Amino acid sequence: MQYYSLNNNASNVAFSEAVIKGLAPDRGLYFPENITPLPKSFFENIENMDTAEIAYQAIHQFVGDEIPEVELRDILKDVLSFDFPVVEIEDNIGTLELFHGPTMAFKDVGARFMARCLGYFNRNNEDQVTVLVATSGDTGGAVANGFLGVKGVNVVILYPSGKVSDIQEKQLTTLGQNITALEVDGVFDDCQEMVKTAFLDTSITDHKQLTSANSINVARWLPQLFYFLFAYKQIKHKKKDLVFSVPSGNFGNICAGIVAHKLGLPVKHFVASTNINDTVVRYLQTSKYDPKPSKATISNAMDVGNPSNFIRIQQLFNNNFEALKSKFTAYSFTDEQTKKAMELIHDQSGYVSDPHGAVGYLGLKEQKLENNDYGIFLETAHPVKFLDIVEDTLDTTVKIPSQIQRVMDREKRSIKIKNYENLKEFLLR
Repeated sequence: MQYYSLNNNASNVAFSEAVIKGLAPDRGLYFPENITPLPKSFFENIENMDTAEIAYQAIHQFVGDEIPEVELRDILKDVLSFDFPVVEIEDNIGTLELFHGPTMAFKDVGARFMARCLGYFNRNNEDQVTVLVATSGDTGGAVANGFLGVKGVNVVILYPSGKVSDIQEKQLTTLGQNITALEVDGVFDDCQEMVKTAFLDTSITDHKQLTSANSINVARWLPQLFYFLFAYKQIKHKKKDLVFSVPSGNFGNICAGIVAHKLGLPVKHFVASTNINDTVVRYLQTSKYDPKPSKATISNAMDVGNPSNFIRIQQLFNNNFEALKSKFTAYSFTDEQTKKAMELIHDQSGYVSDPHGAVGYLGLKEQKLENNDYGIFLETAHPVKFLDIVEDTLDTTVKIPSQIQRVMDREKRSIKIKNYENLKEFLLR
């Protein structure tokens, strides 16, 4: 499989090079040359396959022969060592829980898969690779955990000061070893812009091999397609038309879902559910892409003003605006609406949703499901990661899982930076 830059001004590369580079030299995102649908028999027999087999069949074409089958299967078995249950909320609505991994966020799968791929590609290389990543919340912890102790890899995480939850901050600032957290005086978009700028700064890249573990990296982005296949396996027997509502910030997760659809997954419609950072919502209304600086909300992982992966979504629809609108809808919701949805879900079913999941639920309600539809909203993080908001909104106590207890008493260690020059100075020291 070859990957090309969506800016169309760089040479095509193999999977391994796309993973190691992260971003193309022309600053474009890498995109697979082809997406070949899986055979119908795959979907007919999906209920008889375990998660690792489903994942192998789905990802193999994107990896090609660069990782031998035995090693790729071992990687997937290790990465997918926890559950992905669909939990019924209402008669025609369920939630796909993606928080049963080590950092209790959906990004665990992509971060662990990328870490193991990078470790494989770097196994005989004595040179150090620096993973440079921006986070608006959960990416940092998932990447830190996934890459912790990986030979030949140093991880530098940029996060906006005061704009991630306390638990999220603990997860990315307390591990030590090969993980360094840079606390940025700004918002997520500032962090992301610094990362992109560093990739193209030859005064850095002439001395250091940089790669990214944001969803701009194909090895972080593509494995998220597994979630949609796992959900289908669980609800296939219902014989309903499937509608996915995905809480969306950088739009990597929903983009991967559309890749799953291109592989043949029967999906009636995709709903991108956002908070007040509504760039894509406005684009679908006006056909004009007009990103604005991000604003802080209680669903902070979605506080993204200029989502990187939306260009991939446009490419998946051949940059055809009408084709996109026929399969893809986006809605935005306020913090007040989000809290009311959390209360409604809890009152009706007893289910405790985090703010991001609640936004996903609102998206399904706004979409107005038809009689034969079954809606699934993605619960992307455990509610404990937003403890104060959840407990204050629902007047309940959330039990602290063991994965979180392990980091609660550790000392935060971060380096404060204000601008790109500070980042550059750190990387070159």
